[in-house]
This record gives sequence, C-alpha cells and structure tokens, in this order.
Amino acid sequence: MAGTAVAIFAHDEQRRIAACLASLPLDRPGTVFHLLVNGSTDRTAAIARAIAARHPALIVHEWPQGGKARSWNRFVHELLPADMPEAVIFMDGDAEIAPGSFDALIAVLRDRPHANAVAGLPFNGRRHRVYQALLREEGGLFGDLYALRGDFLRRLRARGLRLPVDLVGDDGLVAAWAATDLGPDADWDRARLAHADAAGFLCEPVRLLSPRGWRLQYRRMVSYAVRHFQNRMVSRIMGTQGPTGLPERLSSLYAGELPAMRPRPGLANALFDRLALRRMAHAAMTSRS
Repeated sequence: MAGTAVAIFAHDEQRRIAACLASLPLDRPGTVFHLLVNGSTDRTAAIARAIAARHPALIVHEWPQGGKARSWNRFVHELLPADMPEAVIFMDGDAEIAPGSFDALIAVLRDRPHANAVAGLPFNGRRHRVYQALLREEGGLFGDLYALRGDFLRRLRARGLRLPVDLVGDDGLVAAWAATDLGPDADWDRARLAHADAAGFLCEPVRLLSPRGWRLQYRRMVSYAVRHFQNRMVSRIMGTQGPTGLPERLSSLYAGELPAMRPRPGLANALFDRLALRRMAHAAMTSRS
C-alpha cells in the first residue's frame, strides 16, 4: 500500500504539543497522523483535539496507561491497517520536525531497498554534531524521529513481536530488530540501518539555570541509567534467543539480574546508576507482589 502513517508519542506535553504539530505537514496527501496521548494528566489531548478539528488527517488517541513502549505496541499491532503503508514514521511530541523531513526519510527508504529503518538527525543541542556523526558512521535511531519500512512492520506484526512494556526508550531495540531483520544479533547488517541528512528534529534545550530544567535533567539522567542496565539484559537475550526471547516486562528479570550489576565508574555515573538500580529493585519487588 502506498501512503504514510505517522505515530506521535505524547505524555504530558501541553507546553510543546502545539509547536510540535505546527511543524508537521498535517495536510500532506496520503498521510495519516496518529497522536498517541498516553498516561497524561495535563491538557495535551485537549490542545491536540482543537488542532485536529482543522486537520482531518490528525487523529487523537488518548490512553490512560502511560509508557512509550506500551503505546508503540498498541499503535503497531492495533492501529496500523492490515494493508500496511509504504512507510511508518515515529516521532516524539516534544520535538519540532524540520520542513521536508518526511519526504527525505521516504526517499531514502525508496533508494535503499535493503534498509528497514531510516534515522532522522538531531538539528540542535550541545552535542548534536557528535550524535549526527555517530548515526552516519555506526547506524542507530533516535526516538525523536525515524521511519520504518511498512513491509518490515508487517513481518514484525505477523510474528507477534512486541517491545517489553517497561522498556525505557524504543529506539535501541527497534534499531536492533531492523539491523538483524528480526533475527538474533549474529544477523546484524549495518546496511539495514540508514539515515537521511535532510531529515531532522529540534528539541527544547534543557535550561539548567531554571528549577524546571534541573528537575527535567535529573529525571532524564536516572532514566538513561535505567536504560543502560536494561540494554545489557536486552543485548544478552538478542545475542542468544533473538527477539522471541524478550519478556513482556523486563522487570520480571530484575531479581536474577540485579545482584550482578554494579554502578559504572565516575561520580555522575555512579550517582545515577545507584538511583536507577534502586528504582529497578523496587520494580522487581512490585512485579513479584
């Protein structure tokens, strides 16, 4: 099937959602936009519905349960049509997308028939040029903006593959699935991951001089640390059993995995790794109760 579907993930994004949607080509022919408001307690959905009233291709879905991985699963397995679009674009509701990005992502998919995924690039931020170079040289995806080939998602859905619902970040595991073509890590092929130089996103910079900026950065650093430990578990499973070995919840593995995990060297890493391990230990206790 020709056409494009877009998934926009939003959790408590009332400050940014209007700017995000204003950056999108909401009247682009053959494109359906799905705004996935998950677990929000603010006015994200109300603001988006007012915008959707003027743009019929924008559909607002509001789900009480939060979690990007859970919402990713619901979108792929429940909302995408059986006749899969040519390309499906995934993005975050706090990002602004550069003009022409969608066309650039789809052009790379068409030019690179071996690729399952195409990454958009960060266009701002203190280290955005470093991250751009890493994407170009090593491959990978940023959850803020990437595209997947429709046929790849059709095969993923036919196999019933889902992200663990408590996974922090979708991009790392989705990139691994794309690079291995849904196989174990031994099947990794860098050529299956592409990037589009003309596709990019802008994120709100963290303002460390404001209390809100400090709170945001604190939460982000703890989440990055949780992601580090989760990635170790996911890599081990992908290297041995492949995607079918992933559990519904990674927390179901914590009791057996956490005793062997230690904070990384360095003051900042050690601090946030300890906070992450404490959070994961609490999640392990909750999953057993």
